[in-house]
Amino acid sequence: MTATLEKYQRCNLNPMANSIGTETQNWCQEVSLLNAKYESLQRTQRHLLGEDLGPLSLKELQSLEKQLEGALGQTRHRKSQVMVEQMEELRRKERHLGDVNKQLKIKQESSGVHEYRGLPCPWGTGLPMHQQHAQSSHSNPMLSDHEPAPLLQIGYEQQYVQGEGSSDIPPNNNIAGESNVTYGWVL
Repeated sequence: MTATLEKYQRCNLNPMANSIGTETQNWCQEVSLLNAKYESLQRTQRHLLGEDLGPLSLKELQSLEKQLEGALGQTRHRKSQVMVEQMEELRRKERHLGDVNKQLKIKQESSGVHEYRGLPCPWGTGLPMHQQHAQSSHSNPMLSDHEPAPLLQIGYEQQYVQGEGSSDIPPNNNIAGESNVTYGWVL
């Protein structure tokens, strides 16, 4: 009886020691639950990746197939959303650039300048870029004061080489005057 009383007094007098033991037990249980959940998630991931499918039953395989089809549908839907958003953004930019272009045309017409001056076309001349710039600045004094502007080439230029037995007229593959080369911005 004295041993029981001493044990009772130790538990009542020292509640911190008792709570530490209970807390330790709770942590051990939580760790074991988390480990089991982690292993279950790893097993599910392997199944979704197509690994370790042998021991699965027919119902488990059908459930896995439904999960994969659902995930695929969600992925396709999200990809479509992103593409629609990108298209809307590009349309918005296109409208903005069209408005800016209209404003620049109005500004140019109001200033009374009707002479268009294009930038020199560096490709197709066979000269290196520095020689082309030097040649264009000697021929046009307006260009000699300015550095050459960077040019944007969209498409490609088709060079026609006349071979033996061919006619003097190069073939015209362009439809309705379309060109594969953009020659620089009109200033």
